[in-house]
Amino acid sequence: MPAAAGFEPGQHNRGRGTSAEAAAVVYLAAQGYEIVAQNVRTDAGEIDVVARDGETLCFIEVKARAGERYGPAIEAVDARKQYRLARAAALYLVWNPVDAPCRFDVLGLDYGPDGWAYTLVRDAFQL
Repeated sequence: MPAAAGFEPGQHNRGRGTSAEAAAVVYLAAQGYEIVAQNVRTDAGEIDVVARDGETLCFIEVKARAGERYGPAIEAVDARKQYRLARAAALYLVWNPVDAPCRFDVLGLDYGPDGWAYTLVRDAFQL
């Protein structure tokens, strides 16, 4: 299987992540999300994408895998990662208060013979 676009051998992880997040934003917009912010850095960690899905503010974790060696990308969002995302989201809300429901979504991108396969889990976890 050829490497996914943006997943060239020897490329730094940040470069691969940037390529995957660009594809993710295009996909999310096609699903009706309104992108509010990307790569939001806080003292608690980073939020890949902040978007609105209707009235709901979504904090979206994006994970991508170029092969099947380590399993589906979506499985990489474990309890530790969920906790870090939740802490980062709490700080985001301190800086940007909203009077709207919030949720955590996860988007997995897995590269296969036909290109990217997207797995979107809305309301992926709760605190």
